[in-house]
Amino acid sequence: MSKMRLSLTIDEDIIKKIDSTIDGINVRNRSHAMELLVSKAIRANMPKKAFILAGGQGTRLRPITYEIPKPMIPIKGRPLLEHTINLLRKYDIREIIISIGYLGEKIKEYFGNGSKFGVTIHYIEEKEPMGTAGPLKLARKMLDTTFLMLNGDNVFNLDLVQMYRFHKKENASATIALTAVEDPSRYGVTRMNGAKIIEFLEKPQRWESNLINAGVYILEPEALDLIPEGFSKIETDVFPVIASRNKLCGYPFEGYWKDLGTLESYEEALKDFDSGKIGY
Repeated sequence: MSKMRLSLTIDEDIIKKIDSTIDGINVRNRSHAMELLVSKAIRANMPKKAFILAGGQGTRLRPITYEIPKPMIPIKGRPLLEHTINLLRKYDIREIIISIGYLGEKIKEYFGNGSKFGVTIHYIEEKEPMGTAGPLKLARKMLDTTFLMLNGDNVFNLDLVQMYRFHKKENASATIALTAVEDPSRYGVTRMNGAKIIEFLEKPQRWESNLINAGVYILEPEALDLIPEGFSKIETDVFPVIASRNKLCGYPFEGYWKDLGTLESYEEALKDFDSGKIGY
């Protein structure tokens, strides 16, 4: 990426605020801080497409999900999926592909082509469950450039601009957002070597890390060529292959994250939205 030198005259108070972001690691110096701030302001070079997995049955949220699909559970008067779409729009990601299955017609009925929400929505319909990777293969022709992939049942505060810059800097085929949890034994724990992910340890009894997969990914189209036919999981069928090629990266973040997979976590998220912890 070529760069040009630019001279600016800025108020001293603003310079002080800019300098306060410099940590020597993520923000190296004043010039780097300025570049990051401008990039965030104009969403420079961000992916323009997102793929959302919204086809699961949400069995742990029954009886709610007997009548509505999990991504449509209400939070502050709006479906969870609408909050996610609004977040993507803030990053100027306006072309969205949604994979639907269980009660998927309710998602299509509510969102339509996305025009009412300031985005364009395409649907991939799973006639039978295809896992977390199978639907991507169905959408392969639409995913011809770097894109964001999300689990449709998570809420999070994550700087997607910073994550994207990290992804490009590391020249990764796939980057996984990683979040720290107190008890990672319920999840797949990552083993890292610097920025690279070596492997995932599924639900370990003992662990050397508390960083887990947050269900937010940045993917290059080349990663999709590794997906087998039929039912497949990106976590077990695709990511290990990318890791073996030293092209799978992990991006730890400290912002809010919650998997709305249970009634308990759903109730917690409702309280967190009311308290302002979630910045959607």
